This record gives sequence, C-alpha cells and structure tokens, in this order.
Amino acid sequence: MTARPAARYARFRMDLLDALVWTGTLTFAATGALVAIRANFDLIGVLVLAAVTAIGGGSIRDVIVGILPPSSFTNEPMLWAVAGTGLLVFLTHRKMNPESRLLYFLDTLGLAIFTALGAQTGVNFGMGMWGTVFAGAVSGVGGGVMRDVLTDKVPGVFYRAGDFYASAGALGALSFYFIQPLGTNAALTAAILITFGVRVGSRYLRLELPSPRS
Repeated sequence: MTARPAARYARFRMDLLDALVWTGTLTFAATGALVAIRANFDLIGVLVLAAVTAIGGGSIRDVIVGILPPSSFTNEPMLWAVAGTGLLVFLTHRKMNPESRLLYFLDTLGLAIFTALGAQTGVNFGMGMWGTVFAGAVSGVGGGVMRDVLTDKVPGVFYRAGDFYASAGALGALSFYFIQPLGTNAALTAAILITFGVRVGSRYLRLELPSPRS
C-alpha cells in the first residue's frame, strides 16, 4: 500500500521537473529568436540564436558538474521543439513586440526556472553554498550571455540598470540551498518565486547595483 503513493509521488516529481525544463527551454528559445530577428539575422541565425539561448546555460551547468555530453544535446525531442519554436517566431514575429510585457514575463520566468534547476543540480552533485549559487546563476543567465556575445553586445548582466538579473538568479539559487533540507519541491518553488519576484520587484522600484563613478 505504501509503495503506490511513493511511486505516484516520484512520478509527479519527475513530471514536474520535466514541465519546468520544457517551459524554461522553450521560453528562452522564443526570446533568443526575437533578439535574432531584431538584429536582422536570417533564418539560420534565428534558429542558432534560439538554440544557444535555450540550452546554453544548462549546458554550461552540466559541464561544470561533469555531465558529458550535456543533457540537452541528448534530448532529441527538446532540440526539435527548440527549432520549431525558433521557426514559429520567425514566421510570426510581425505579430510580436520584442519589448512587450509578455516577453519580459517569459524571459523572467525562464531565468527563474533555470536558476532553480541549476541550483538543484549543484546540490545533487554535492556542491556547497557558493557552488550551488554559481551553478544556479550560470544556468539562468548563461544562455543570455552567449546570445548577447553572438549579437555583438556586451552581456546585459554586466551593466543592467533598472532591474536585477544575475543578482535575482543568485538570490534564488541561494534560497534553494537553504530550503532544500525541507524538500526538493519546496526549494524549487521558493527559488522560482524569489528569482521572479526579485527581478520584477527591482524593475518596479528601478533598483540598480552600484557602479564606479567617473
């Protein structure tokens, strides 16, 4: 009798993790494709930037913890879905506003999800507090950094004013580390909510980190 509830819980947990991975990946794929369109890339450029943004951060995280090849490269359905998302954005981009609140929401959601999943990976591989924070933050912002470099921009995480991005991811990953003794689901939920809330709240309050004065 006890085995069935345990099996159901394990299945639910895997389904939840899969849903988070897919949601975060396809969200970042869409934002990467839109940045490529804004930079006047052709179809191949759109697909490449969608893929880099979608799987870049998770791939860096996997390399750090020793997962080779990175899990995204062995997930064929997800790679097809990323390509399909990039193609869909390419065909329908005239109906989308790259600066819209919806896309800001999706980008923030992707950051929050990948931060939480990255922090979980860090904990699963025995990392301490700072290792977990690094794994979570890199997972959340890595794809965006690679996207910015490929579009000849200084990565936004180095100079953002008006909202927190990498800082929000670091705080979310830190919350995962301290809450994970209470359960993985609780830690994932807290990390997602804190990352999302810090970024949106900092934008609302127009907060920014200190920078050198000339």
